[in-house]
Parts: sequence; C-alpha cells; structure tokens
Amino acid sequence: MKVIQTCIPDALIIEPRVFGDDRGFFYESFNRKKFAELTGRDVDFVQDNHSRSVKGVLRGLHYQIQHPQAKLVRVVQGAVLDVVVDIRKSSATFGQHVAVELSAANKRMFWIPEGFAHGFVVLSESAEFLYKATDYWHPEFERCLAWNDLQLAIDWQLQVEPLVSAKDAQGKILADAELFA
Repeated sequence: MKVIQTCIPDALIIEPRVFGDDRGFFYESFNRKKFAELTGRDVDFVQDNHSRSVKGVLRGLHYQIQHPQAKLVRVVQGAVLDVVVDIRKSSATFGQHVAVELSAANKRMFWIPEGFAHGFVVLSESAEFLYKATDYWHPEFERCLAWNDLQLAIDWQLQVEPLVSAKDAQGKILADAELFA
C-alpha cells in the first residue's frame, strides 16, 4: 500500500499494490497492521456498507455529529468524484475540501477521519461504492451539509443538475450547520 497526502493532512488517498496478469488481478484492500503503520491509526471497523447509484446521483455531504464515523471508501464498479469537507472548527483546514476520483480502474481508496462531511457524485453510467466505518450508523445524529454551499465552492464536475435525495436536498450550509469543535 502507498499513502498519498492531500491538501488536508488527515484525509489520505491509499493506493493498494495490485498484482495482475491476463487472468485478472488481486490486491489486499485492507490490512489493519499495514494501515496502522502507514497512517498512524489503529482502526476497528464495525460496519461495512455497499451502495449502487446511477450516473448523476449525488449523495451527501453526510456526517454524524455524535458517534462520528471514520471511513475507508472505494469503488468496485464505475467511477465517482469523492469529496470530503473538514468540519472541525479547531482545525487549520476548517471549511476546506478534497475531491478525488475513485474508480474500479484506479482502485484507489480514500481515508476519511472523524470530523469530516463526506459525499460523492457518480461520473460513470453507474457505480458501486463500498464503505468501511469505525462506528455504527445512528440516524438520530446524522447531519448533512448542502452539496451546493457557495462558501464550500466544490466543483462537482456536473454537466446537469444532480439527482439528490429529499433528505440531502435539505442539507444546511456550513454557516448554519452543527459542527465539530
């Protein structure tokens, strides 16, 4: 595994070592010991999620204000633009975001620590997205930032208006959101 730093030091891109030939490929998508060595984080994942979405679907920007989840995410079919926003008021990178393309082809993973809002938009005809989470989903503590908050100025690489859920359409702008200290 190789770690690639982003403009927000805690959000990391992880590239696995892929072994491939004319039969296909193999890679280790997670190894707790190697992950701890590379990131300094010994994580205990308690929940795995798998979503499938069609082109133009935008999910997020989600977070849990209590029971925050760190996530290791990847795409196993298709491609997405994955986005995280630092919503820790005490952070030097508060309000900044990182966007990275994750795809079945590039096999990159994205480490999203606690204290970040997370979302993605599907770039391909469809995409299957896998999440490993360090805490359970607690719907009563789930919050959502507005994906189109002008203060965040995220370039979602959209050609048309995205498809969002009713819940995500009600996301709050950063200035009005419940945030981490």
